[in-house]
Amino acid sequence: MKLHRSLLLTSAAALLVAAPALAQTGKPKYGSFGVDVTAEKAGVKPGDDFWSYVNGSWADRTEIAADRTSAGPFVDLALAAENNVRTLLDDMAKNPAAYGASGKQIGDFYASWMDEAGIEARGAAPLRPYLARIAGVQDKAALQVLFASTGYATPVEVEISPSFVDPTRYMAAVGQGNLGMPRDYFLNPGEKFDAFRKAYRVYVQHIQELAGIPDASAKADAIVALEMAMAKVQWSPEQSRDIAKLNDPQTIAGLKAKAPEFDWALMLKTAGVDSSPYVLMAQNTALIALGKIFAETPLATWKDYLAYRFVSDHATYLPKAFDQARFDFYSKTLSGVPAQRERWKRGVQMVNGALGEAVGKAYVAKYYPPEAEKQMAELIENLRDSYRERIEGSTWMDEATRKAALVKLAAFEPRIGHPEKYIDYSSLSVDRGDVLGNVIRSGEFQHQLALARFPKPVDRSLWAMTPQTVNAYYNPLSNQITFPAAILQPPFFDPNADPAVNYGAIGAVIGHEMGHGFDDQGSMFGPTGKLENWWTPKAKADFGTRTAALAGQYDTYEPLPGMKIKGKLTLGENIGDLGGVEAAYGAYQKYQAKHGKGKVINGLTGDQRFFLGWGQAWRVKMREDALRQQLLTDPHSPATARVNGVVRNVDAWYKAFNIQPGDKLYLAPEQRVHIW
Repeated sequence: MKLHRSLLLTSAAALLVAAPALAQTGKPKYGSFGVDVTAEKAGVKPGDDFWSYVNGSWADRTEIAADRTSAGPFVDLALAAENNVRTLLDDMAKNPAAYGASGKQIGDFYASWMDEAGIEARGAAPLRPYLARIAGVQDKAALQVLFASTGYATPVEVEISPSFVDPTRYMAAVGQGNLGMPRDYFLNPGEKFDAFRKAYRVYVQHIQELAGIPDASAKADAIVALEMAMAKVQWSPEQSRDIAKLNDPQTIAGLKAKAPEFDWALMLKTAGVDSSPYVLMAQNTALIALGKIFAETPLATWKDYLAYRFVSDHATYLPKAFDQARFDFYSKTLSGVPAQRERWKRGVQMVNGALGEAVGKAYVAKYYPPEAEKQMAELIENLRDSYRERIEGSTWMDEATRKAALVKLAAFEPRIGHPEKYIDYSSLSVDRGDVLGNVIRSGEFQHQLALARFPKPVDRSLWAMTPQTVNAYYNPLSNQITFPAAILQPPFFDPNADPAVNYGAIGAVIGHEMGHGFDDQGSMFGPTGKLENWWTPKAKADFGTRTAALAGQYDTYEPLPGMKIKGKLTLGENIGDLGGVEAAYGAYQKYQAKHGKGKVINGLTGDQRFFLGWGQAWRVKMREDALRQQLLTDPHSPATARVNGVVRNVDAWYKAFNIQPGDKLYLAPEQRVHIW
């Protein structure tokens, strides 16, 4: 359960009228001006398939690495970040004193993972205390204590989140837990999903056998049946995006009245959040139905389920047979990945998850150029100004709603590169000979950290991503946009590239994150992050008409035979993409107004290079099984649709590439969706 989006100082900076000049001191990484024109597909018309026009030859010649689900800039930058972090980890192992207390912690955590011989020698023994705790459960009260404890699976998750009513304070929240497969893999008809379910049943039995759990076959049947029952009552990913329906605040007594089968007071007390004056009951109808399943399912089955899930969820930290079994099902079968990643790469990922900000602090000191932060700040303010003009010039928004939208826009808080302060991990106990224990203790450390913050005002300086993460996000509960250091690299941001390309790439990414503040979810939150309505009924209706039209467009795209994009599931991201590109284009026009119209380069105008920058940023090639999983579970559209689905709604793209009726992507002007 995730209550607010995470992909992607209240700003008092004056809005800039014109874009800054981007410093160009050397050769861009991609091509002669920031775009790799050798990636273009000869013979493809931009109006028929713009993504292939920009990236088709690259896709033809690019092989997805055997240990990856995809290829493209995100993967390239993630690999670069991993290599940089590995250099830091190796140095910490040699010179821990140079990095303070965190250096030894990080070195020991990484060493515990890399000690394959020790992990094999210990066998399944590290599991014993955790499985013994499950085995010792004598009643459903004790079972619910485990549900609310760190490291154990649960049908009902307990979380801490900023309050919807007062985002300066924290609230407790409960919602549906995760299953052993994505919900739709249990429910979708067809041979492909029948095969997934059969493979899952085999995996459930196998992972128990590896742990020495008796009667694994019969238990596997009961476990899969239990998860199937839970899947049938859980909310879909699309339903879980509906903020209005998610928002069901209850007292503990109210929770008890709706789902009396659960001991809510006990679970909330175990989780340490029973002092919350109210609890957000997310996915309420699912929790009501899960309560009935909880009551009807024998205690023994729940214990078997918890034991299986504990082993499966932590198989990566156990001997190779466990690790391989988990990889074979989740990566090879579900995602189509043929080879396991090198161990050091997975170790970097693990350390980033456990001690990410300590690693990030060292990463920023060594790899992050401060001049990138200055240029990004200027770009962000230009995008803000472009959004301001678009909102002021909106033909469908009435004056009252327009005024409120501008207040929210002005309150956007950008964060760039890295946190102002980093998490102190000194109380986390790390043992070089206990990787499983390190992971469990890390989870408990994070929980205790959240509990320490719970009674205090929300700390707006906290980050949901580490600096070494190749991503960005918008948080509607704080009205903040965040751009970690690792994404501020080519092809997204290159200080040596043509400005048009930077505006089409990182400019559109900035615009995308700003756009989340005005998408179908973010638009329900005000300038301080409070859930509040700042729309008049007419403006809300007009907004709904336009967003429904955009969702309808994406519903028609079919990236896999028989599998179309879910327009409602991806609506927020698609709104972000469309608004981001249009706002970035407006900001680029401001740049040209101040610095002169971009000259023709390689026969390409500035406007053409802008859209090429956007297309190149989404140069992604995916495995079929991974794409299937994305279509079912991910609110982001596949890369081809992120490019083609956006540009066909942007009037400037038609003019830049002379798109005409008869071209496959052509939409008549009245069919094009314009929101911001």
